[in-house]
Amino acid sequence: MSLDAVGWSGQRQTEFGVHAANGLIPGRIVSEHRSHFRVATNSVELSAAMTGRLRNAAIQRSDLAGVGDFVALRPAAGDGAATIEEVLRRTSALIRKASGEQRPQLLAANVDVVFIVTAPDGDFNLPRIERLLALVRGSAAAPVILLNKADIPDEVHSVVDQIVAFAPGVPVHAISARSGGGISDIERYFEGNQTVGLIGSSGVGKSTLTNKLTGYAEQATQEVRAHDSRGRHTTTHRQLFIRPQGGSLIDTPGMRGLELWKSEDNVELNFDDIEALASRCRFRNCRHDCEPGCAVRAALERGDIKSARLASYVAHARAQ
Repeated sequence: MSLDAVGWSGQRQTEFGVHAANGLIPGRIVSEHRSHFRVATNSVELSAAMTGRLRNAAIQRSDLAGVGDFVALRPAAGDGAATIEEVLRRTSALIRKASGEQRPQLLAANVDVVFIVTAPDGDFNLPRIERLLALVRGSAAAPVILLNKADIPDEVHSVVDQIVAFAPGVPVHAISARSGGGISDIERYFEGNQTVGLIGSSGVGKSTLTNKLTGYAEQATQEVRAHDSRGRHTTTHRQLFIRPQGGSLIDTPGMRGLELWKSEDNVELNFDDIEALASRCRFRNCRHDCEPGCAVRAALERGDIKSARLASYVAHARAQ
Protein backbone atom coordinates (compact mmCIF):
# COMPACT_ATOMS: atom_id res chain seq x y z
CA MET A 1 0.00 0.00 0.00
CA SER A 2 1.21 3.53 -0.77
CA LEU A 3 -0.36 6.84 0.18
CA ASP A 4 0.59 8.11 -3.27
CA ALA A 5 -2.23 5.92 -4.61
CA VAL A 6 -4.76 7.98 -2.64
CA GLY A 7 -3.49 11.43 -3.53
CA TRP A 8 -0.52 12.02 -1.24
CA SER A 9 1.78 14.51 -2.97
CA GLY A 10 5.24 15.99 -2.67
CA GLN A 11 3.72 19.23 -1.41
CA ARG A 12 1.86 17.38 1.35
CA GLN A 13 5.05 15.53 2.27
CA THR A 14 6.86 18.85 2.63
CA GLU A 15 4.06 20.28 4.79
CA PHE A 16 4.16 17.13 6.93
CA GLY A 17 7.80 17.69 7.92
CA VAL A 18 6.98 19.30 11.27
CA HIS A 19 4.75 16.35 12.22
CA ALA A 20 7.34 13.77 11.14
CA ALA A 21 9.86 15.48 13.42
CA ASN A 22 7.47 14.75 16.31
CA GLY A 23 7.35 11.04 15.51
CA LEU A 24 4.02 11.09 13.67
CA ILE A 25 3.18 9.29 10.42
CA PRO A 26 0.75 10.34 7.65
CA GLY A 27 -2.46 8.50 6.84
CA ARG A 28 -5.81 8.94 5.12
CA ILE A 29 -9.15 8.09 6.69
CA VAL A 30 -10.99 5.45 4.64
CA SER A 31 -13.99 4.89 6.94
CA GLU A 32 -15.56 6.30 10.09
CA HIS A 33 -17.24 4.26 12.81
CA ARG A 34 -18.86 5.20 16.09
CA SER A 35 -15.74 4.73 18.22
CA HIS A 36 -12.87 4.65 15.75
CA PHE A 37 -11.60 5.29 12.24
CA ARG A 38 -9.93 3.05 9.69
CA VAL A 39 -6.85 4.79 8.32
CA ALA A 40 -4.64 3.84 5.36
CA THR A 41 -0.92 4.47 5.82
CA ASN A 42 2.10 3.76 3.64
CA SER A 43 2.36 0.24 5.04
CA VAL A 44 -0.96 -0.93 6.52
CA GLU A 45 -4.56 -0.03 7.17
CA LEU A 46 -5.11 0.40 10.90
CA SER A 47 -7.61 1.45 13.54
CA ALA A 48 -7.23 4.89 15.11
CA ALA A 49 -9.02 7.13 17.59
CA MET A 50 -9.05 10.92 17.75
CA THR A 51 -7.38 12.62 20.72
CA GLY A 52 -9.50 14.51 23.24
CA ARG A 53 -7.43 17.62 22.54
CA LEU A 54 -8.39 17.50 18.87
CA ARG A 55 -12.08 17.04 19.70
CA ASN A 56 -12.05 19.97 22.12
CA ALA A 57 -10.28 22.23 19.62
CA ALA A 58 -12.97 21.78 16.94
CA ILE A 59 -15.19 24.82 16.55
CA GLN A 60 -17.93 22.78 14.88
CA ARG A 61 -18.58 19.13 14.09
CA SER A 62 -17.36 19.37 10.50
CA ASP A 63 -13.90 20.40 11.76
CA LEU A 64 -13.41 16.90 13.20
CA ALA A 65 -11.71 14.16 11.21
CA GLY A 66 -13.82 12.51 8.52
CA VAL A 67 -13.61 10.23 5.51
CA GLY A 68 -11.05 11.51 3.02
CA ASP A 69 -9.07 13.53 5.54
CA PHE A 70 -5.29 13.24 5.59
CA VAL A 71 -4.17 13.01 9.21
CA ALA A 72 -1.07 12.89 11.38
CA LEU A 73 -1.01 9.64 13.39
CA ARG A 74 0.87 8.53 16.46
CA PRO A 75 1.44 4.78 16.13
CA ALA A 76 0.16 2.55 18.93
CA ALA A 77 2.70 1.74 21.63
CA GLY A 78 1.27 -1.74 22.19
CA ASP A 79 -1.93 -3.50 21.20
CA GLY A 80 -4.09 -0.38 21.39
CA ALA A 81 -5.28 1.88 18.59
CA ALA A 82 -3.18 4.56 16.97
CA THR A 83 -4.18 8.16 17.74
CA ILE A 84 -5.07 10.94 15.31
CA GLU A 85 -3.11 13.97 16.50
CA GLU A 86 -3.89 16.43 13.69
CA VAL A 87 -6.22 16.82 10.71
CA LEU A 88 -4.12 18.15 7.83
CA ARG A 89 -5.11 21.03 5.57
CA ARG A 90 -8.09 20.19 3.37
CA THR A 91 -8.12 21.09 -0.32
CA SER A 92 -11.88 20.57 -0.50
CA ALA A 93 -14.74 19.66 1.82
CA LEU A 94 -18.24 18.48 0.90
CA ILE A 95 -20.38 19.90 3.72
CA ARG A 96 -24.17 19.92 3.99
CA LYS A 97 -26.62 20.79 6.76
CA ALA A 98 -27.13 17.73 8.97
CA SER A 99 -30.62 16.29 8.62
CA GLY A 100 -32.91 17.69 11.33
CA GLU A 101 -30.08 19.55 13.08
CA GLN A 102 -28.56 23.02 13.00
CA ARG A 103 -24.99 21.93 12.34
CA PRO A 104 -22.76 21.22 9.35
CA GLN A 105 -22.08 17.61 8.35
CA LEU A 106 -18.89 16.63 6.53
CA LEU A 107 -19.61 14.18 3.72
CA ALA A 108 -16.07 13.84 2.36
CA ALA A 109 -12.77 15.71 2.40
CA ASN A 110 -9.99 16.24 -0.16
CA VAL A 111 -12.12 15.22 -3.14
CA ASP A 112 -10.88 16.41 -6.54
CA VAL A 113 -13.96 15.58 -8.63
CA VAL A 114 -17.54 14.81 -7.60
CA PHE A 115 -19.79 12.62 -9.74
CA ILE A 116 -23.37 13.83 -9.32
CA VAL A 117 -25.28 10.66 -10.20
CA THR A 118 -28.85 10.76 -11.48
CA ALA A 119 -31.04 8.50 -13.63
CA PRO A 120 -33.67 9.10 -16.33
CA ASP A 121 -36.45 7.44 -14.34
CA GLY A 122 -38.45 8.61 -11.34
CA ASP A 123 -35.30 10.12 -9.81
CA PHE A 124 -34.68 12.71 -12.53
CA ASN A 125 -35.18 16.16 -11.02
CA LEU A 126 -33.42 19.31 -12.26
CA PRO A 127 -33.92 21.34 -9.03
CA ARG A 128 -32.24 18.50 -7.08
CA ILE A 129 -29.32 18.53 -9.52
CA GLU A 130 -29.10 22.30 -9.00
CA ARG A 131 -28.80 21.83 -5.22
CA LEU A 132 -26.16 19.12 -5.65
CA LEU A 133 -24.21 21.37 -8.02
CA ALA A 134 -24.30 24.15 -5.41
CA LEU A 135 -23.02 21.70 -2.80
CA VAL A 136 -20.10 20.65 -5.00
CA ARG A 137 -19.21 24.17 -6.13
CA GLY A 138 -19.09 25.28 -2.52
CA SER A 139 -16.69 22.47 -1.67
CA ALA A 140 -13.81 23.47 -4.02
CA ALA A 141 -14.15 20.19 -5.96
CA ALA A 142 -15.06 19.99 -9.66
CA PRO A 143 -18.57 18.72 -10.57
CA VAL A 144 -19.34 16.09 -13.22
CA ILE A 145 -22.89 14.88 -13.89
CA LEU A 146 -23.49 11.20 -14.66
CA LEU A 147 -26.79 10.03 -16.16
CA ASN A 148 -26.83 6.39 -15.08
CA LYS A 149 -29.12 3.64 -16.39
CA ALA A 150 -28.73 5.14 -19.86
CA ASP A 151 -29.54 1.76 -21.45
CA ILE A 152 -33.10 1.70 -20.06
CA PRO A 153 -35.26 4.45 -21.65
CA ASP A 154 -35.43 5.65 -25.24
CA GLU A 155 -35.32 9.35 -24.31
CA VAL A 156 -31.75 9.43 -22.92
CA HIS A 157 -30.54 11.97 -25.48
CA SER A 158 -33.40 14.30 -24.57
CA VAL A 159 -32.54 14.03 -20.87
CA VAL A 160 -28.85 14.68 -21.54
CA ASP A 161 -29.79 17.76 -23.61
CA GLN A 162 -31.87 19.04 -20.68
CA ILE A 163 -28.95 18.64 -18.27
CA VAL A 164 -26.45 20.29 -20.64
CA ALA A 165 -28.77 23.27 -21.11
CA PHE A 166 -29.42 23.47 -17.37
CA ALA A 167 -25.75 23.20 -16.30
CA PRO A 168 -23.62 24.79 -19.04
CA GLY A 169 -19.91 24.09 -18.74
CA VAL A 170 -20.37 21.04 -16.50
CA PRO A 171 -19.24 17.74 -18.09
CA VAL A 172 -22.16 15.32 -18.59
CA HIS A 173 -21.80 11.59 -19.32
CA ALA A 174 -24.50 9.02 -20.08
CA ILE A 175 -23.44 5.66 -18.62
CA SER A 176 -24.73 2.27 -17.53
CA ALA A 177 -23.07 1.07 -14.33
CA ARG A 178 -24.72 -2.33 -14.73
CA SER A 179 -23.57 -3.07 -18.30
CA GLY A 180 -20.41 -0.95 -18.24
CA GLY A 181 -21.51 1.34 -21.06
CA GLY A 182 -19.72 4.68 -21.00
CA ILE A 183 -17.51 3.73 -18.02
CA SER A 184 -14.32 4.09 -20.06
CA ASP A 185 -15.23 7.74 -20.69
CA ILE A 186 -15.07 8.60 -16.98
CA GLU A 187 -11.87 6.75 -16.10
CA ARG A 188 -9.88 9.87 -16.97
CA TYR A 189 -11.15 11.63 -13.85
CA PHE A 190 -9.01 9.28 -11.74
CA GLU A 191 -5.77 10.10 -13.58
CA GLY A 192 -2.95 11.31 -11.36
CA ASN A 193 -4.41 9.33 -8.44
CA GLN A 194 -7.26 11.79 -8.04
CA THR A 195 -10.07 11.20 -5.57
CA VAL A 196 -13.63 11.08 -6.93
CA GLY A 197 -16.72 11.38 -4.73
CA LEU A 198 -20.19 10.01 -5.53
CA ILE A 199 -23.38 11.81 -4.48
CA GLY A 200 -27.00 11.35 -5.49
CA SER A 201 -30.34 9.94 -4.40
CA SER A 202 -31.00 6.38 -3.30
CA GLY A 203 -31.59 4.04 -6.21
CA VAL A 204 -29.58 5.88 -8.89
CA GLY A 205 -26.96 3.11 -8.92
CA LYS A 206 -24.07 4.58 -6.93
CA SER A 207 -23.23 1.24 -5.28
CA THR A 208 -23.30 -0.57 -8.63
CA LEU A 209 -21.09 2.17 -10.07
CA THR A 210 -18.67 1.84 -7.14
CA ASN A 211 -18.36 -1.88 -7.81
CA LYS A 212 -17.76 -1.26 -11.52
CA LEU A 213 -15.13 1.44 -10.93
CA THR A 214 -13.23 -0.50 -8.27
CA GLY A 215 -13.37 -3.82 -10.11
CA TYR A 216 -14.74 -5.82 -7.20
CA ALA A 217 -18.03 -6.13 -5.35
CA GLU A 218 -17.36 -3.90 -2.33
CA GLN A 219 -20.85 -2.48 -2.06
CA ALA A 220 -24.11 -4.41 -1.72
CA THR A 221 -26.77 -3.48 -4.27
CA GLN A 222 -30.56 -3.67 -4.31
CA GLU A 223 -33.25 -3.23 -6.94
CA VAL A 224 -35.30 -0.03 -6.92
CA ARG A 225 -39.03 -0.13 -6.23
CA ALA A 226 -40.98 -0.46 -9.45
CA HIS A 227 -43.84 1.89 -8.51
CA ASP A 228 -41.71 4.99 -7.85
CA SER A 229 -38.15 4.13 -9.01
CA ARG A 230 -36.87 4.80 -5.49
CA GLY A 231 -34.13 2.76 -3.91
CA ARG A 232 -33.35 1.74 -0.38
CA HIS A 233 -30.24 3.12 1.33
CA THR A 234 -27.88 0.33 0.27
CA THR A 235 -24.85 2.40 1.29
CA THR A 236 -25.22 3.25 4.98
CA HIS A 237 -21.93 5.04 5.64
CA ARG A 238 -19.23 6.95 3.80
CA GLN A 239 -16.21 4.97 2.67
CA LEU A 240 -13.08 5.53 0.60
CA PHE A 241 -12.10 2.76 -1.81
CA ILE A 242 -8.57 2.48 -3.21
CA ARG A 243 -8.75 1.44 -6.86
CA PRO A 244 -6.25 -1.13 -8.18
CA GLN A 245 -6.19 0.78 -11.48
CA GLY A 246 -5.28 4.08 -9.77
CA GLY A 247 -7.02 6.81 -7.81
CA SER A 248 -9.66 6.45 -5.12
CA LEU A 249 -13.43 6.68 -4.79
CA ILE A 250 -15.62 7.89 -1.92
CA ASP A 251 -19.19 6.56 -1.91
CA THR A 252 -21.82 8.28 0.23
CA PRO A 253 -25.32 7.23 1.36
CA GLY A 254 -28.20 8.28 -0.89
CA MET A 255 -29.68 11.70 -0.11
CA ARG A 256 -33.44 12.07 -0.49
CA GLY A 257 -33.28 15.59 0.88
CA LEU A 258 -30.48 18.12 0.82
CA GLU A 259 -30.11 21.37 2.70
CA LEU A 260 -27.02 23.43 2.03
CA TRP A 261 -25.04 24.62 5.02
CA LYS A 262 -25.04 28.43 5.02
CA SER A 263 -21.47 29.20 5.98
CA GLU A 264 -19.45 32.37 5.74
CA ASP A 265 -16.83 30.63 3.63
CA ASN A 266 -15.91 32.33 0.37
CA VAL A 267 -13.51 31.63 -2.45
CA GLU A 268 -10.53 32.88 -0.44
CA LEU A 269 -11.22 30.36 2.34
CA ASN A 270 -12.02 27.44 0.05
CA PHE A 271 -8.99 27.99 -2.15
CA ASP A 272 -6.49 29.60 0.20
CA ASP A 273 -3.54 27.83 -1.43
CA ILE A 274 -4.47 29.03 -4.93
CA GLU A 275 -5.24 32.52 -3.62
CA ALA A 276 -1.75 32.66 -2.12
CA LEU A 277 -0.27 31.73 -5.50
CA ALA A 278 -2.50 34.25 -7.31
CA SER A 279 -1.12 37.05 -5.16
CA ARG A 280 2.27 36.41 -6.80
CA CYS A 281 1.00 36.67 -10.41
CA ARG A 282 2.52 39.47 -12.50
CA PHE A 283 -0.88 41.04 -13.17
CA ARG A 284 -3.45 41.74 -10.45
CA ASN A 285 -6.34 40.85 -12.78
CA CYS A 286 -4.69 37.64 -13.99
CA ARG A 287 -7.23 35.08 -15.23
CA HIS A 288 -4.72 32.22 -14.82
CA ASP A 289 -5.19 31.30 -18.46
CA CYS A 290 -2.31 32.29 -20.74
CA GLU A 291 -1.00 35.51 -19.17
CA PRO A 292 2.79 35.81 -18.74
CA GLY A 293 4.11 35.58 -15.22
CA CYS A 294 1.13 33.58 -13.89
CA ALA A 295 2.20 31.91 -10.65
CA VAL A 296 -0.92 29.72 -10.62
CA ARG A 297 -0.22 28.22 -14.06
CA ALA A 298 3.40 27.66 -13.06
CA ALA A 299 2.24 25.70 -9.99
CA LEU A 300 -0.10 23.67 -12.23
CA GLU A 301 2.78 22.79 -14.55
CA ARG A 302 4.91 21.72 -11.56
CA GLY A 303 2.11 19.45 -10.38
CA ASP A 304 1.56 21.39 -7.13
CA ILE A 305 -2.13 21.86 -7.93
CA LYS A 306 -4.44 19.79 -10.12
CA SER A 307 -6.22 20.97 -13.26
CA ALA A 308 -9.68 20.01 -11.96
CA ARG A 309 -9.14 22.05 -8.80
CA LEU A 310 -7.93 25.08 -10.79
CA ALA A 311 -10.97 24.84 -13.09
CA SER A 312 -13.27 24.76 -10.06
CA TYR A 313 -11.47 27.77 -8.53
CA VAL A 314 -11.81 29.80 -11.72
CA ALA A 315 -15.52 28.96 -12.05
CA HIS A 316 -16.11 29.71 -8.37
CA ALA A 317 -14.25 33.03 -8.55
CA ARG A 318 -16.24 34.20 -11.60
CA ALA A 319 -19.48 33.44 -9.77
CA GLN A 320 -18.57 35.69 -6.83
